Amino acid sequence: MQLHLIRHPRPAIEPGICYGQSDIGLAESALEVATRLKPLLPDAYTVHASPLLRARLLAEALGTPTLDERLKEIHFGDWEGRSFESIGSAIDDWAADPLGFRAPGGESAHEMSARVLHWLSALQLSAPTEPVVVVAHGGPLRAIAGHLLGLPPERWLGLDFGCGQVTRLDVESWGVVLRWFNR
Repeated sequence: MQLHLIRHPRPAIEPGICYGQSDIGLAESALEVATRLKPLLPDAYTVHASPLLRARLLAEALGTPTLDERLKEIHFGDWEGRSFESIGSAIDDWAADPLGFRAPGGESAHEMSARVLHWLSALQLSAPTEPVVVVAHGGPLRAIAGHLLGLPPERWLGLDFGCGQVTRLDVESWGVVLRWFNR
């Protein structure tokens, strides 16, 4: 399976704001980003996407997406829409346990990864015959790529998916090949 992982375009939000599952718009045109990315994609493919606006708009500019709640970004609960500065020293608790920490009312990175990997397992079981394009968020894309590449979860944070960029993985019966990253 040829898998193209695309992070949504730059969101329309001030730097330093925690936004996770907040449904915010884009700071750049989804159509322009799609036009820039299409030469990197195969001629035919299926599109899967997070239903959050910033991912959905790009997915719709690329084709007719299958939207799935499991591809949403991590839910930061009470931290959503707040500045990291206003969250204060609680950020230290998150930094001490980035995979297990859960913001009040939110989910942990472990929980987010479990739902994303559930989606990935279902995709693989469906044995798609066409290449697959996934338009989602940094957290879910890290979980997909990290898992497929056999990295331990604590190393997934090192996979820094750029906004409006595409990464290609070829998933074979014998393993996974990272063809390119952040184009």
